[in-house]
Parts: sequence; C-alpha cells; structure tokens
Amino acid sequence: MSEADNQATDILLPSAEVAVFSRDAETLKNAGEIRHDWRFARVSLDVLEGDVETSIQTYAEREAPDLLIIQTDDINDAFLERLDALSGYCSEGTAAVIIGPVNDVYLYRNLIDMGVSDYLVRPVQKEVLCDVIAKTLVNRLGVSGSRLIAFLGAKGGVGTSSIIQAMALGVSELWGQKTALIDASGGWSSLSVGMGFDPAGTLREISRMVDKGDENGLKRLFVEQGERLSIMAGGGDALLDPTISPDQYERFLDFLMVKSPVVLADLSGAEPVLKKLLISRANQIVLVATPTLTALRFARSLIKEVADLRGGDKNDVSLIINKTGMAKSYEVTPHEIQKALEVAPATSVPYLPALFLGHESNARQILSDKEGLEILKHSLLPVLKKTITVASDGYPDEKSEKKSGLLGSFLTKKK
Repeated sequence: MSEADNQATDILLPSAEVAVFSRDAETLKNAGEIRHDWRFARVSLDVLEGDVETSIQTYAEREAPDLLIIQTDDINDAFLERLDALSGYCSEGTAAVIIGPVNDVYLYRNLIDMGVSDYLVRPVQKEVLCDVIAKTLVNRLGVSGSRLIAFLGAKGGVGTSSIIQAMALGVSELWGQKTALIDASGGWSSLSVGMGFDPAGTLREISRMVDKGDENGLKRLFVEQGERLSIMAGGGDALLDPTISPDQYERFLDFLMVKSPVVLADLSGAEPVLKKLLISRANQIVLVATPTLTALRFARSLIKEVADLRGGDKNDVSLIINKTGMAKSYEVTPHEIQKALEVAPATSVPYLPALFLGHESNARQILSDKEGLEILKHSLLPVLKKTITVASDGYPDEKSEKKSGLLGSFLTKKK
C-alpha cells in the first residue's frame, strides 16, 4: 500500500461484516489475529474453514457480509463459474478479495475488471491481509482519502482553538485543499468568535439534519469562508446541557467525511465521550500544550490515554508547544519536555498575543500578517504533512479510488 493508503486506513474502521473462507492453516491463523488490531474494534470478523462452495452454502441461507475473502487452490473456469453462482446470493455492495496460488498479472487484471476488489497470492501475511481489508472497507463506505485531524488541548488556555483556526485557514488557502472545520464543544465553541460569524444552530439540529439526509438544511448550518473552507456554525447549544451521543456525532462525521477531504475537529471543550470518539477515529491527533509544569503533566497523562485508545501507538500524536517565551524563567526546556513525555515536540510557537488576539478579532489577519504567514508556513502546517500528502506544487494530492459493487460488476462482465 502507498503512504496515502496507509494514512487513509489508519483509523477506527466503521462497523462492517467480513468473512474469510480458507483451508490454509496459516491464512486462518493470520485472519483470526486481525481481531486484536485496534482499527477492527467494530468489525465483525468470521474466519471459516472452507472455500467458494462453503461460502455458497453459507449465504444461500443468510445475508452475505460487506466483504468476502475466499482462498482457492485453482483459478480456472470452474472456480469462476462458482464465483458467478456465489454472486447470486450477494448484493451489489458486497466486496470480495480472492487469495490464489499464483502471481499472474493478467489474471489479476481480469479479476479486477470483473469487479473483485483485490487479488492476493498466498502465503498472505497478517499485516497485508489487515491493510487490504481496511482499504476495501474504507473505499466501500465512502471515506477514502478523507483525513480527520483532532486538536486537543492539554488544559484550558493553551491556545488550542486559535491554533486550529489558523491551521484551517492555512490548509484551505495556502494548500488549496477543501477543508471542513468543526467543533465538538456545543455551546462552549469559540469558532463563531474566532472565525467571525453568528452561531446558526446546535449539535442536535445538525444531528437531525444528518439523520433526515437533509443536505440543504445542513448546508445552512455551515459558513463558507473563501472557496475551500466550510465552518460548522454551531455554538447555539445551552452551555450546561448535554450535547449529543457519540453515535449521533459519528453519523455526522461519516456524512461530512464523504464531502471533505480534510476535516479538522476542535475538541478543546468537548465532552469526554466525544473526545474519545474523535481520538479513536482520527488519522492524527494534535495535542497543544504550553511549556509549563501544569500543562505538561496533563499532556503526559493525555498522551498515555490516547495511546491506550489507539492500541498503544503514540506515533499519531503530534505535540505543539504554544506560547513559548511567555514566562521564560518558569518554562520547561524542550529537552526536558521530550524526556518527561517521551514524545518530541513537533513544533513550538512563540508567545505572540497581538497576532493571535488580532486573529480572534479578525479571522483573516493571520494570513494577511507577514509574521502570521511565516508561522503558518514554517511552524504549524508542516505538522500536518504526516497526514495530508502535499504534491510538489505545494498542494495536497487528491485521488478517488471508488469502484462499483464487486459482484454486480462481475455478473455484468460475465453476461
């Protein structure tokens, strides 16, 4: 898989059903171990000893899953005929991956033309199988290429909202990428102040629009800033009331990520359950802290909890040290920060109250200010290059890899 593919599938995968049919002990073992991968927490995985005949018998009596993986010792006309028979028990949305005995480019191309999602040659390592399943599910469910980046503050007052708002402007205008800026904080959202608009709705209203599939209604709850930045115009929620459930917010995310290649989410004032949801799903977590003892202690605890949520991996956490130089004699040095947190800061931002308070009063000031542009280009935006693939011209790559349903396409080709 390419680096872009790895980034696209390095998320908590959506709910789906997957079945693996094989008579090979190594394949069965590797497929079973996928259940321990954190990305597959919501994927129902059946690992069954059998072949294409077993799958036909199985799905003659019950509904086929979202993805079928079938291993065969022979890729011949008889197998293709049985695959044709299997297609009669599958919906057009069913995807399939075939594991075969030979590495044959002509065969691979024929199977792909028939609608098969991928062809693998045995023996298949667990990591390869894992990545192919993840890529197939992401493509089928419509979020291929989307990037969700969650911004989290070590504590209040570290400047998380100012950082994410500045980066949203940079990604959309300097990188030219279609971007959505959202906030999970309900009434505590500061987007309306920092980005210069009046709140137009609540998270509950947004959730209702998504559930009804009302795209026009949902569009009215977003503010367009420039040609490529859409900002969730929430913030009308009551401050002391609960917002929406994780399931409701996740449906909103699923809806949004089909539309926007880049989604930046401000979690600084969100409820813990929503923070956990977005941290689990995000391609990258940007943690903002100041170089003070209190903020860094919270940062250390958050890094550990984030890693626990994501299977022990800290590599997706990018630490930004903000407001350096505000109180030099009381600040922790970069070396001590890395030693204590076991994570090297991705960048640091100097204490510039006039710039960032000016940005809060005038949403575009950071782009029109020379010092702001330098910070965006050389300090802030490089943090996101690990998640957003930037082409040689300075603009992120955009690729579309959607295909039609596997077996429906296969049937059309056969007939």
